[in-house]
Amino acid sequence: MNKASRGLFFEDFSLGQVLYHATPRTITEADVSLYIALTGSRFSLFCNQEFAQQLGYSKQPIDNVLAFQIAFGKTVNDISLNAVANLGYAEVEFLETVYVGDTISVASEVIGLKENSNGKTGIVYVHSKAMNQQGHQVISWKRWVMVHKRQEGMQNTFAVEPQLSSQVAFDNLSIPQTLNMSAYDERLSGESYRMKSYQSGEWIDHIDGLTIDDSEHTMATKLYQNNAKVHFNQHQMSSSKHQKRLVYGGHIISLCRALSHNGLANAQWLAAINGGAHLNPSFAGDTIYAATRVMEVQELGAGIGAMRLRTLGYKNNSWQELKPQLDRANQEKSRLPSDVVLDLDYTVLIPN
Repeated sequence: MNKASRGLFFEDFSLGQVLYHATPRTITEADVSLYIALTGSRFSLFCNQEFAQQLGYSKQPIDNVLAFQIAFGKTVNDISLNAVANLGYAEVEFLETVYVGDTISVASEVIGLKENSNGKTGIVYVHSKAMNQQGHQVISWKRWVMVHKRQEGMQNTFAVEPQLSSQVAFDNLSIPQTLNMSAYDERLSGESYRMKSYQSGEWIDHIDGLTIDDSEHTMATKLYQNNAKVHFNQHQMSSSKHQKRLVYGGHIISLCRALSHNGLANAQWLAAINGGAHLNPSFAGDTIYAATRVMEVQELGAGIGAMRLRTLGYKNNSWQELKPQLDRANQEKSRLPSDVVLDLDYTVLIPN
C-alpha cells in the first residue's frame, strides 16, 4: 500500500471534525530576516529592537502577518492541499504577541460544508486556532476554501454555512498588555501621521509597486510550508485553466501590507482582519500596487487609536486609471475590475 497521502478531498470533511495539524513551527531570527527580504516590509516595530523597547516590549515582536502566514501554512496539508482556491477570511484575531523562539501549533474545526452545483467541488469552512508552547492562544481565524471532490457527482448533502461577523469590534480588540505609546518616536517610524491625521472615507495611494519574481513567490510559500499544489506544481498546473502556477494569496497580503507603509507607517500593530477575499489570481511577472481607504477611526485610550482600513491590492495598473473604475463599480454595485487581486478589511493600532 502506498503510504503517501493525497490530502483530503471534499468528501473527507465532516461537520464538527477537528484536525490537529502536524509539524508545529519554532520561529527563528532567520524567518524574520527572510520575510523582510521577500516583502521589503519596513514597519519599525518589527525590525528595530530599540523602537520595540520604547513601546514597552521586552524584545522585538514578530510581525503579525508573518505569524499568521506561518500558522496558516500548518493548515494547508489537511485543509487546502486539494484546493481550487482560498475564498476568504473572517474574524482573524491576534490575541497574544509572538516572539522569536515561540513554537506555534494549530488545530482547526470544520464549521461549515457546502457542495457546489458543478458536482466537482465543495466549500469547506474552518475555524483555526494557533497556540504557543505555553498553551496560550495567539491567533484565531475563520476561512472558507473551495476543494476538489475525489469523485465527481452530487452527494446531495445538507449545506451548512456559518454566520460570520463582518468586523472584530473595536471593543473586542486584543491590545498587547505591554504596548505604551507615550514614548513613540516618529523619527524612527518614518512618518508624522497619527490617528488624528486621518479622516474616514479618505483614500491613500501607496504609490510604490512590487514585481513578483518566480523565485520570490516560490520561496515565500516555502517559508510558510504551504504545500498547496496550485503554487508549487507547474507540471500539474500546465493543464489547468491558467496553465501556470498561482501566487499564494497570503504573499499578496504580505506585499500589500508592506506597500502600505508609505502613508501608514505608524499603523504598526495589526490587531484584526475583519474579512478578506482574493478576487483574481496573480502570477509571476505581475506588479502589485495597493491603495487603502480609511473606513473608521476610534480612540481606545492610553494614547492608542484604532483604524479600520480597507486595502485593495491590484496589478499592472495605476491608481489614476483604476479609481474611476472602482467608483463606477460601487455605483453600479457590480464586480470590481479584474485588475483587483485582493480586498482586505482589517484594523490597526496607531498612536493617537
